[in-house]
Amino acid sequence: GGTLLLDEIGDMPLALQTRLLRVLEERQVEPLGGHSQALDVRVISASHHDLAQRVASGQFRADLYYRLHGLALALPALREREDRAALLDSLLAEEAQGSPPPLSEACRRTLLDYSWPGNVRQLRHVLRGLLALHEGGTLHWQALPAELRQASPPAEQASAGALQQAERQALLDSLQAHAWNVSDCARQLGLSRNTLYRKLQRHGIRRH
Repeated sequence: GGTLLLDEIGDMPLALQTRLLRVLEERQVEPLGGHSQALDVRVISASHHDLAQRVASGQFRADLYYRLHGLALALPALREREDRAALLDSLLAEEAQGSPPPLSEACRRTLLDYSWPGNVRQLRHVLRGLLALHEGGTLHWQALPAELRQASPPAEQASAGALQQAERQALLDSLQAHAWNVSDCARQLGLSRNTLYRKLQRHGIRRH
């Protein structure tokens, strides 16, 4: 009376495949130290392997393969999905609990173009990290993990560098306009004093 998910079924050793096949055929399971019990479940299996190829190479039992192979669904890798932009927006909103910060064009382009070997799970972890370190305002390219920045095209890096320089200049202009009064500058920029101090430190800005 339920559903049993057998994840990564293609990695199951041959000896266990034999036992699983017997359970599925007889619809009986024997708990440790107990008696045989009738089994009434719907079975779903998942694998990153091509099971037909593993059957051909002798790594997966053909009779178990055909026992499991009813309706087959192929889930594309994240880099192959055509809805990456919508998925990115959806996951960002979910991780931000409904109030996602805006992404700079360079940041968004890098997130969409990255190959994502870890698929959706990796994307979710990256977004979670970005939000955890977010200090307000737009999420910029330089906030991305190093492996994403290194993989982004030079044009994106140049764009991010220009944005970083623009932020540095805006901070300098505001400080000079307020005679280097940090409290007034933070109030004008809509930042806390601590956040402003961190930005000044990151950009190497100090009053001489």
